[in-house]
Amino acid sequence: MGKLTHFDDEGASRMVDVGDKPVTERMARASGIVEMRAETLQLIKDHNVAKGDVFEVARLAGIMAAKRTADLIPLCHPLGLDAVEVAFETLSESTVKITATARMHGRTGVEMEALTAVSVAALTIYDMCKAADREMTIGPIQLQEKSGGKRGHFIRQ
Repeated sequence: MGKLTHFDDEGASRMVDVGDKPVTERMARASGIVEMRAETLQLIKDHNVAKGDVFEVARLAGIMAAKRTADLIPLCHPLGLDAVEVAFETLSESTVKITATARMHGRTGVEMEALTAVSVAALTIYDMCKAADREMTIGPIQLQEKSGGKRGHFIRQ
């Protein structure tokens, strides 16, 4: 297990200095699950949710959130993302999987951006559908893969 990098030797919080790290291609893919009643998912598929096209609004929310990660999470570096993609997959009559992929060329990883995109997309689905289904659940949300940087390629097994 690696050392916690957001604290100095005295335990004070700090933003990690990445100035001496080489610029490399960075990628992170995260996923999350939203469970809901089958009737709720059918409303989404049929475009019968009063607030609009749930997946398209959630996709935009996820992309926007990835771009604002440094504003939301203390000590995250503001990043110039090259691309963010958010996709939805129906796993069952009541389960939606959200996958977000973030990419850039830089000195630090994009894991938090991918995880933030999934989180906000899931919260947007909840917000848009809560009038029909207050028993929806969100999670788990997890990193699936990352590449670039000193610690190399990670793929969740």
